[in-house]
Amino acid sequence: MKNTILLLFLSLSVGSYSQENETESTYKKRVLESTEIDFLSSYYWQDGDNAAVSGGIGTESLTDATAAIIVSIPLNADDVLTIDAGVSAYTSASSSNINPFDGKNSADPFVASSGASRQDVLTNLTGSYSHSSDDRNQILSGKLSISSEYDYFSIGGGASYTRLFNEKNTEVSLNGNVYFDTWGLIYPVELRPAGNKEPGEDDEDHHFNINDYLITGNPDYNPQFTPFSSQARNSYSLGLGFSQILSRNVQMSLAADLVMQDGLLSTPFQRVYFSDVADSFIENFHLADDVERLPGSRIKIALGGRLNYYLNQTFVVRTFYRYYFDDWGIQSNTASIEVPIKISQKFTLYPSYRYYNQTQADYFAPYNQHLSTADYYTSDYDLSGYNADQYGFGISYTDLFTQGHLWLFKFKSIDLKYNTYSRNNGFRSNMLLLGVKMIIEESGQEAWDKIRGK
Repeated sequence: MKNTILLLFLSLSVGSYSQENETESTYKKRVLESTEIDFLSSYYWQDGDNAAVSGGIGTESLTDATAAIIVSIPLNADDVLTIDAGVSAYTSASSSNINPFDGKNSADPFVASSGASRQDVLTNLTGSYSHSSDDRNQILSGKLSISSEYDYFSIGGGASYTRLFNEKNTEVSLNGNVYFDTWGLIYPVELRPAGNKEPGEDDEDHHFNINDYLITGNPDYNPQFTPFSSQARNSYSLGLGFSQILSRNVQMSLAADLVMQDGLLSTPFQRVYFSDVADSFIENFHLADDVERLPGSRIKIALGGRLNYYLNQTFVVRTFYRYYFDDWGIQSNTASIEVPIKISQKFTLYPSYRYYNQTQADYFAPYNQHLSTADYYTSDYDLSGYNADQYGFGISYTDLFTQGHLWLFKFKSIDLKYNTYSRNNGFRSNMLLLGVKMIIEESGQEAWDKIRGK
């Protein structure tokens, strides 16, 4: 989901690399004329009844507020440095039930707890560098990134190469990325040693001790739980892209992506229940038989394409299709359409629709339907089979002559978009996104150069 939030965020930012030929041997048009700053924010909320933290049942209520700033700085005519920094703060009824026994309400998978895991802050920072050749037909770029939250840390890097042919009507690109992640091994509270406390809890907070509670159902609760031996997860991706302008009105592109992962691919605090083990409860909460166990490797392959058709000065049709499969048994199809409608020189409307379906992973089963003899198991409904629909509507304002001012900056564009998403298993979510792009005005460039130490 976070990853999904972050991707939607960045889609609001429109790159402004110029790909024009040199007009004179003594003059070369800059890739980026002036420093650009994107201010991005989103508010996301969701609900459902299949929380993975409580084994496939329980509230999935969550809210997330995200803010980011992207600064693109032209270092010279050919090179651009981009800094992307963001922070995301969420409150989750689902993750709060890592420890549902807060001593304030009767423990229940459909009721949020007040534990420390109910909220967290994710921070991320990415720096990228792009170099364009003199004829603007080759672009080489690299990036480094880091992100962190209380139970997760990630560092990564990547590089890409783009080549343009045929008077820039044809484009081929190759990109690769690596990410090295580390989990904080936080388990459901009943599977930890008695008297423990959660990360983030103060000494005076309520600490869970199973011996202080009455166990109903099977009173001889004795899970055969083995902690994970590794905290690391590594991801490697390789992507190939091809784009072609077919006519004055039609452009198409194709893309292929390969992702390989190894290490801890299970989420340590997601419970699993076995149908062949007698159920044990404290209050209204089913005590975990184990946590999610998934293979230590995964290969994902996605093949997709876009076709954009310019109808006239008012309407453009943008279509997209992707087929995905992996070695965990999931196959999926994604199809979307967006029809930008230019209602004036400054305003454009963006209605859109996206359809998605997937088969379930080989290791998925609903609440309390796994067998204890299995090697791998999960009740995370993100790995179940489902269909999903997403409707979106956006409006974009473009200041053609950058007449709006704020301190050293001129407004370039403002984008506002709303998406509503639903699955056929009852999960639903909404997202509101806002993006503002500004540039350094000429009168403020000297001041900005001083800030940069130029």
